[in-house]
Amino acid sequence: MGRVAIVTDSNSGITQTQAGELGIHIIPMPFYINGKLYYEDLTLSQEEFYQHLNEKAEISTSMPAMPDVTGLWDKLLKTYDAVVHIPMSSGLSSSCQTAQMLAQDYDGRVQVVDNKRISVTQRQAALDAKALAQAGWSAEKIKSYLEETAMTSSIYITLSTLYYLKKGGRITPAAAALGTLLRLKPVLQLQGERLDAYTKSRTLKAAKSAMIEGIRKDCVERFGSDEQATGMDIMIAYSGTDKTEVNQWEQEVREAFPGHDEIIVNPLSLSVSCHIGPGAIAVTCSKKLEEI
Repeated sequence: MGRVAIVTDSNSGITQTQAGELGIHIIPMPFYINGKLYYEDLTLSQEEFYQHLNEKAEISTSMPAMPDVTGLWDKLLKTYDAVVHIPMSSGLSSSCQTAQMLAQDYDGRVQVVDNKRISVTQRQAALDAKALAQAGWSAEKIKSYLEETAMTSSIYITLSTLYYLKKGGRITPAAAALGTLLRLKPVLQLQGERLDAYTKSRTLKAAKSAMIEGIRKDCVERFGSDEQATGMDIMIAYSGTDKTEVNQWEQEVREAFPGHDEIIVNPLSLSVSCHIGPGAIAVTCSKKLEEI
């Protein structure tokens, strides 16, 4: 079997430093802030991003430039036999379809995976792909596995503000005003294609309970697991730079799923954070890689 390189983007939350340690290659996502181009984790840190966000800067996301994508593939194919490329969910961005189009010129040496994931679940997919590559799987076989298991993950997230959803046109101004007035804590779910409303809670405590119950329900009803999420990876994501609430949330998730020692806690990708704002917390699950 030939050597296979694993590529994903910074929406996975994998930093450039971590990428070097993990042996995974990361394409930084581009952002325009007040008209100036930045690249996540290269010329734009989490702290700088949230400073701009707090200052109500005009922030827009963008797809990686085509030459940046093909340039990395060309470089890797000089030393690898094939590339598995894992972009963010096709339901959230057109970068997946663009990569699939570009890969048509590579005679099968580049396999683009529509993995339906983002943030820590996308990170887990990249780690699974790396493990499969090390086990000698071909790029085609890795792509097939990741697409077959794409929907075996779930994200629940609660927000501290509705301002950014309203600004992005994802909820009506009236709904945002009502939610703010009533101090509602919306809980959203992300299962593959889209970010949907899950429930509204009166308090953060109730929102946290709803998220944990959402994961438990998915494990039993969708993933063939149990309420303890046996055979699943449990992970936590958050937005913002204040980790006080995040540390408390991690403790609560560990108590809810006591059999999980390795719970990854990662910042949400900036592509998600610019639409939901700081202060969000999330819990996710992904089915563990089966024995290879």
